[in-house]
Order: sequence, then structure tokens, then C-alpha cells
Amino acid sequence: MAERAVSLLSGGLDSTTATCWALRQGLEVTALSVDYRQRQRVELDRARAVAARLGVPHRVVRLDLAAIGGSALTDAALEVPKDRPEADLARDVPVTYVPARNTVLLALALGLAEVTGASKLVIGANAVDYSGYPDCRPAFLRAFEAVAAAGTRAGAEQGVRFEVLAPLLDLTKAGIVRLAREVGAPLELTWTCYDPQPGERACGRCDACQLRLKGFREAGERDPVPYAGADP
Repeated sequence: MAERAVSLLSGGLDSTTATCWALRQGLEVTALSVDYRQRQRVELDRARAVAARLGVPHRVVRLDLAAIGGSALTDAALEVPKDRPEADLARDVPVTYVPARNTVLLALALGLAEVTGASKLVIGANAVDYSGYPDCRPAFLRAFEAVAAAGTRAGAEQGVRFEVLAPLLDLTKAGIVRLAREVGAPLELTWTCYDPQPGERACGRCDACQLRLKGFREAGERDPVPYAGADP
């Protein structure tokens, strides 16, 4: 019997690639998306489309992180940064960081794993290419495994060893694009942009768009999603 996994699926390039990677590893995957009242809500539709294309069970959990605020992705009063120089992307944690998001999302994935009998948690975390997010770093992921072991019935009483799988952790964005092609990820369905434009077109100017486009360029690929204005 295949080992079971819960894969966090936002509908973006990274999470879609990680989910497809998990399937290629022979894992029995349940996809989990979280509606945390993010401003880029189109990504939830893309997550549903990706899960349907991959033929995997898909759960959507609703959670109001906008009530906490503190991020340009949940608070409309905060402006999404645009056209930042490449050097600035690596300088500090950006305002698009959602406080403790991956801690919250992995906790939800862990709960679903207990229900479904999964021991693998798959996340598209990436510590390269200027992500700047502390909850995308190896130390955090290993610490969460310790939390899972100590804080669940399955871990503490039944000896289940939960493992956080982050296959993109040490890849550049170009490397992620190449892996996406290798595992057959439906890139045309994915959504990365922090500031969606009319007609579900990506802005091409936010940090997420810049890093995505850089990855496609360096991989020698053309990004299949539409962008506002002229092609970036």
C-alpha cells in the first residue's frame, strides 16, 4: 500500500510542482488548500483546477488570517511592492510575509494527516532565490517535525514519524521550472501573482511575478500564464 501524504496546494508554481513531485514518488496524496482571506483569491480557483487535473482528493479549509493582518496579502491598506530591484528582494523579510503562515498551514495539514492516516506533509517551501521568509527555511521545517511528534496522538502515542517533505527547498526558481516540466506539472493552471489584474492576468511587477519570470527565463522556458500589458 502506498504511503499517504497531505500536500499543501496554493495553486502556485511551487506548491503545484511539489504536489506533482509527491505523486511521482508514489505517494497517495490528498491536497489541502487554505482560504485565509488572501487578496489574490484567484489562486484558490487555480488550486481547485490543479487538484482536478491531477485527480487527487482536495480539501479547502477556511481561516480568517485577515483578522490578524500584518501582511500586504491580507490587509488592503498595505501596498504590494512593485518593481523592486533584484538586490532588494534578498535584503529583508518583505511586507508580503504573512505572519506565521506556514506554521498555521502545516498545523492544518498535520491535523488532516492524522485523520487520513498520512505521515508525510508536502510543502513547496523554497529557501533560495530571495524568498526572505523565515518559515521557508530548513530549521523551521525540522522544528515542525518535532512539534508533530510531540503534539499529536499519532506521534506521541502511536509512534507515527511525521516527515515534512520540501523537494524544492534548495532549488533556484529555474530549477523549480525544470522540475515542474519533469514531473508534468500543469504550469498553465498555476497562479503566482500577488496583485491580480483584470481578466485574471498577472501583474508582472510584484516580487512573486519577478521571481517567477526570472525562473522561466533562466530555464529557457516561456511562462504560459497571461500577464497584463506587454509580455514581460
